[in-house]
Amino acid sequence: MARPMVAVVGRPNVGKSTFFNKVAGKRISIVEDKPGVTRDRIYTEVEWLSYNFTMIDTGGIEPDSDEIIPAQMRRQAELAIETANVILFMLDGRAGLTSADREIADMLRKSKKPVVLAINKVDTKEKSDYFYDYYELGLGDPNEISSSLGLGIGDLLDEIVKHFASIEENEYDEEVIKVAVIGKPNVGKSSLINRILGEDRVIVSDIAGTTRDAIDTPFTHGEDQYVLIDTAGIRRKSKITEDVEKYSVIRAIAAVERADVCLLVIDASEGVTEQDKKIAGYSHDNGKGLIIVINKWDLIEKDTHTMNEFTKTIREELAFCPYAPILFISALTGQRTNKILEQVKYVANQNAMRIQTGTLNEVIGEAILLHQAPSDKGKQLKIFYGTQAAVKPPTFVLFINDRELMHFSYERYIENRIREYFNFEGTPIRFIYREKTGGQ
Repeated sequence: MARPMVAVVGRPNVGKSTFFNKVAGKRISIVEDKPGVTRDRIYTEVEWLSYNFTMIDTGGIEPDSDEIIPAQMRRQAELAIETANVILFMLDGRAGLTSADREIADMLRKSKKPVVLAINKVDTKEKSDYFYDYYELGLGDPNEISSSLGLGIGDLLDEIVKHFASIEENEYDEEVIKVAVIGKPNVGKSSLINRILGEDRVIVSDIAGTTRDAIDTPFTHGEDQYVLIDTAGIRRKSKITEDVEKYSVIRAIAAVERADVCLLVIDASEGVTEQDKKIAGYSHDNGKGLIIVINKWDLIEKDTHTMNEFTKTIREELAFCPYAPILFISALTGQRTNKILEQVKYVANQNAMRIQTGTLNEVIGEAILLHQAPSDKGKQLKIFYGTQAAVKPPTFVLFINDRELMHFSYERYIENRIREYFNFEGTPIRFIYREKTGGQ
């Protein structure tokens, strides 16, 4: 079951990002501290009272002088509202109710989604002067908090998780392979789904953002069962003056979390863009199987080196997911699209593969013999033991003598040796380290 999603919505400058960072327990960094990964982080995984959920910082719904909420801002807010399971509506407790707050509240009531009302910037334990005014919104009891001081946040999270029990998810049997088709607008996601299904089940248009909602399409292929999850495209900032990206990625994040395998569709004529890197990053961070699909390959002028050169560029641009297979296709002509489901099934199996402990330790031991573990100030890294703790993604616990000695480069080396022996094509691998004394 996918983690519930909580969207934090409200006007600008009501303290949403401060709240977001407080709940995350850290300041959410724009730049990932691993090579090849630069992408915005507007979501975080939260654990509270044994519940795990995804919280999304949607940015501010900006009114203008002509309308309380312009059409574009309304669309962004609706996107967050439609996709989230629970909506946290944040207001400024110092400013009191505004016309924009009332307009947003109208949208939230119509959504029929659970709404939790958070009144921020109340820095005392006494009720604010505006406390009873918020009942006018018809969204239940106000919860006064101070994100900067940390007051009332635990009680607010209690209110949020109360709604999770009533959330109904589309549950599929374990053997059903769930495939999220993700990518920017107009790269051919819907056309690809139509080609795979063999019929026009999804409306296709040249207008970016035609796919308004995530659409689940269950189908069978041979003896295998699949669900295709189609998502709205992700717009580039250069196309829109406002910061729409924070809203438009929400649906992609939700689809990725529900999927076993992600098909990242890239337009061959554009190559790999910064936005493509961010989208691939959502799949990587969530430990999903990933296949890179280069669409519109029929439109590219080619010679004998074109595919190899394109592949090299992809590997350089998406250096953080070298495990992902690359398919060059044309959804329009059907070129190589018959290979996609075969590849999806293979990657799903790799993502769920489990390795015997004895065999794993033989491979790790051999790797250490071939390449001596790093040392610092006379102390050498020792890997005592390894075991696989989980699948989807394959996760390995390594018992070592000192975490500080496990450099990123040596971790990458161990990962490469494991991949060389067991493959794990199309899936990220995760390592968890446990320091163990003795045996030195």
